[in-house]
Amino acid sequence: MFKIIAKEKLCPVIDFIKITAPAVAKKAKAGQFVVIRVDEVGERIPLTLADWDEKEGTLSLVAMRVGTTTFKLSSLNVGDHILDLSGPLGLPSEIANFGTVVCVGGGVGVAPVYPIARALKQAGNEVISIIGARSKDLLFWEDRLRSVSDELIVTTDDGSYARKGLVTNPLKEVLERDQRISRVIAIGPAIMMKFCSLTTKPFGVATIVSLNAIMVDGTGMCGCCRVSIDGVTKFVCVNGPEFDGHHVDWDLLFTRQRIFCDEEKRSLELWKAHHGQTGE
Repeated sequence: MFKIIAKEKLCPVIDFIKITAPAVAKKAKAGQFVVIRVDEVGERIPLTLADWDEKEGTLSLVAMRVGTTTFKLSSLNVGDHILDLSGPLGLPSEIANFGTVVCVGGGVGVAPVYPIARALKQAGNEVISIIGARSKDLLFWEDRLRSVSDELIVTTDDGSYARKGLVTNPLKEVLERDQRISRVIAIGPAIMMKFCSLTTKPFGVATIVSLNAIMVDGTGMCGCCRVSIDGVTKFVCVNGPEFDGHHVDWDLLFTRQRIFCDEEKRSLELWKAHHGQTGE
């Protein structure tokens, strides 16, 4: 079992949890993920690493409360335990001195993009970061991204903080003004990653996305997380989670993400009813 040693509400629906997992922390790298199971009757879900501390033997996870498992996770407190945790899983991000890179984080995707931006900065890159959320109350870790970026641009969809608009707007402007951009890393909702990829394609800039497919075992056995990359079937858990966004079959990914929507909604309704919760 894995003990929770720190917990913080980053936003009304987003939680930060630090847990003890020394064996995983020792091998963790930017871009990798873990699969957790909160209790013995729970499902397994993947969460991309937000941070880790090898000396402390801890992992930091950030999760948005959207389904039964993330609500269960949010209900735990410091001193409680997570039953199962497997990792680190997936291929780590490619970290090298590319020159000038842009890291784009949307919503909860700000968390996993942070260690990637940090690693790219440590490798000698000039890092331009763009982070965005629907509104001010859903933004977090602006200070962390600023600390590892040469330039940080912040957006909100509704204009409640910083620049109004989507992250794709400043992304296009950065690409137009600076022909030195050699790579873009975009992490967030699938629709946001798709449109980041569409934005960069005319500029011919390599664009890496971290896909959030439905996943079960996380080791390539079940095939649940399969995606199509340039017409070839790949598994997010072992071939990814990062892929070239210009070659992802986004429509297939969207379709597969919606397969269990009705069951997920019903599961959460039952869990909330059992625990006396309503709304968020």
